[in-house]
Amino acid sequence: MPVPTPLPSPDALAKARLLVAPSLDGGLVRDLERITGRDAAPLESVPPPSDAPLLCVGETLPDALRTNRLLWFHSVNAGTDPLFAGGPWPGSALLTRTVGRMGERIAQYVLAWMLAECQSVPEFTALHDRAHWERLPSELVVGQTAVIYGTGRIGAAVGRLLGACGVRTVGVARTTRFGPAPGTARVVPGFDRVIGAAEDGEALGGARWVISTLPLTGATEGFFGAARFAAVRGATFVNVGRGATVYMGALEAGLRDGRVRRAVLDVLPREPAAPGDPVWRLPRTVITAHSSGITTDEDVSADFSACWEAVTAGRRPELTVDPGRGY
Repeated sequence: MPVPTPLPSPDALAKARLLVAPSLDGGLVRDLERITGRDAAPLESVPPPSDAPLLCVGETLPDALRTNRLLWFHSVNAGTDPLFAGGPWPGSALLTRTVGRMGERIAQYVLAWMLAECQSVPEFTALHDRAHWERLPSELVVGQTAVIYGTGRIGAAVGRLLGACGVRTVGVARTTRFGPAPGTARVVPGFDRVIGAAEDGEALGGARWVISTLPLTGATEGFFGAARFAAVRGATFVNVGRGATVYMGALEAGLRDGRVRRAVLDVLPREPAAPGDPVWRLPRTVITAHSSGITTDEDVSADFSACWEAVTAGRRPELTVDPGRGY
């Protein structure tokens, strides 16, 4: 079992310099200064000329700050994979992230595309462009099954909203450590049942929608490959997690042979996609520009405040990231 990162001591936290990414809005910076009770300086590639501990808030961490001076880094994003891609994480540094109301936003995004599909919105839009009158059947979401990969905050938010609309929800935990033991069931709020990723074949075969909220880690890169798409029987694939969790060649093969009915991709392995990228030519696919759960300044301020309150009270924040797991 990995050893949890130690919490910053009150003495170290009192001495820490607050560094914020230059991209942060002035109002957010003032909030951070108010919460911490100190002035902020720019988070740049050159560390401040002192030996004080560093409390940083931003998107990425410059190499020069990946030292034992880093006390705590709060990510303004929910996904922290860019931080780990930049190099080894300083082992003693606390890492927290921003989630805010992202789960609600992503859940509504997923439901919107599901309802649009059931009400033939893409087909009616095409008919409108041709000024062609034709009645098309609708489909109910009630009673159909969505398999949701990822049972954390965002996946559970998706499950709760879909469940409220009468959709049967199956959560998939990537490992049995965080899911149920093989062959058993576990009840988790937001899902009708939860299974382990190693036993998802039957669930994929019965799904109407397959939804990914997975983070990108070494274990999830290429997670949706040929075997999983081969198990699908006419489901629509929705990715609101990370693009590199999907082997795009396998998704394309599934779309072309009809196993995958449609795809809605909010994330891609390479972003932004250039106009000539083959991804734009995938059949029956809609691409949105990583916009399903855009973080707001209010999200950052509220989540950092909650983390600060926890740390100063000697408690581990709920939004702590485990560098060993990557989320």
